[in-house]
Amino acid sequence: MRSPARRRLLAACALSACGLAASRFAAALSDGKASVALVMKSLGDPFVTSMIDGAKNYQRHYASQLDLTTHGTLTDNDVAGQARIIESLIDAKTSAIVIAPTDSKALVPVAAKAIAAGVIVIAIDNPFDDAAQEAAHVTIPFVGPDSRRGARLVGAYLGSKLKPGDEVAIIEGPPNDRNAQERTVGFREAMTAAQARVTATDTGDWTFESGKSIALQMLYARPGLRGMLCANDNIAMGAIEAIRIAGKKGQVLVTGYNNIDAVRPMLDDGRMLATVEQFGARQAVFGLDVAVKALVERRRQRDLSPFMETPVQVVTKAAPTRNFGLGKG
Repeated sequence: MRSPARRRLLAACALSACGLAASRFAAALSDGKASVALVMKSLGDPFVTSMIDGAKNYQRHYASQLDLTTHGTLTDNDVAGQARIIESLIDAKTSAIVIAPTDSKALVPVAAKAIAAGVIVIAIDNPFDDAAQEAAHVTIPFVGPDSRRGARLVGAYLGSKLKPGDEVAIIEGPPNDRNAQERTVGFREAMTAAQARVTATDTGDWTFESGKSIALQMLYARPGLRGMLCANDNIAMGAIEAIRIAGKKGQVLVTGYNNIDAVRPMLDDGRMLATVEQFGARQAVFGLDVAVKALVERRRQRDLSPFMETPVQVVTKAAPTRNFGLGKG
């Protein structure tokens, strides 16, 4: 997930220590409220909505000390829209920005501009690209899960249902998303371990429509498919609809990622084999907490830990399945 030099800097997030005492918060920010902005992807995505809800709930506990604004785009890939939001937050002299970047590379320059203006910048959900950060001479902490490990977890669960040599397909997220890239790597590692064959791969755009379209093409081109590993739940729901249309219900196992509310009935009735819970609301809270602590302690961007890991968990019909084949979960 990171270069060896940066791996040595990884710090696991102490989740139990994420709370701030209100009195300490108020004393440290005696010169006024902290202004923190949450910058998200598509506001129409249920996973994004859960993250925003978590952030707003956090803010309610510190309403007198924390001024939180939430922002988002119309689509998951609106890089220009997020860049404009960040520019406006710089102009508004926002204290900190917590962002789920739409593009791991393209948004580094504007994020670096914010840092140069004295804004604390924290990434959640999707980390910024290491090489792009190095080129811009910045370190932008990522507070979130190891997507590669989450994909290996759910892939291992699918692999336990397959036979050696079975054909599977991967429907990826956008190639400009670091977490999408990591999930594909994790899926492939799990399939290699299960001795399954990845015979089809294509790139989606996080939406139901892309999942349905890509899955239909795969099902007709590869009639022997036994599994589909999908980069998020929206894509997985599209794949499930494609399986219904192709008359292959019960023949192809589908996995998702995010555990949004809409997939719960699909897990219960078997249309979806498993998904990954990555605790979106908590991610937003942890990201805000890191940003606020940095403001409270007057810390500089370069002094922040580059990676604070949050948990992932496989969710199936019966119950969350912890640590499937991989040690810590």
